[in-house]
Amino acid sequence: MIKKCIFCKIIKKEIPLDIVFESKDIIAFYDIHPKAKIHILILPKKHIVSVKHLKEKDKELIGKIILTAQKIARKKKLKGYKLIINVGSQGGQLIPHLHLHLLSGKLVGFP
Repeated sequence: MIKKCIFCKIIKKEIPLDIVFESKDIIAFYDIHPKAKIHILILPKKHIVSVKHLKEKDKELIGKIILTAQKIARKKKLKGYKLIINVGSQGGQLIPHLHLHLLSGKLVGFP
C-alpha cells in the first residue's frame, strides 16, 4: 500500500466510508462524487496503479473485481448497470489506484 494513496487509506480504515462489500482482496464503497443514482467503486486492496500496470499474476484478482460488481448488482437488484475502468490521467483516472466504477440509474456528466 502507498501512504499517500487515498484508496489505500480507505482500505486501512483511516478514512471511514459506507462500505458495500469487503473481502480479503477487494473493497467496494459508494463514490463520494457520484455520477449516477448508484455509483460504487470496486478496487483491489493490493495497490495497482492502473490496468496498464497489471501483471499476468493479477488475472485472478481482476476477475474477482468483475465478479464482485456482478454480486453487488444482483444484491441491489439492479436491472442494468455500467462498468467503467479509466486508465491513466488522460483516460479519466483521477486516483492512481486501479478501480472499477459500477453505475446504475440516471447518469450525470456522461455524454
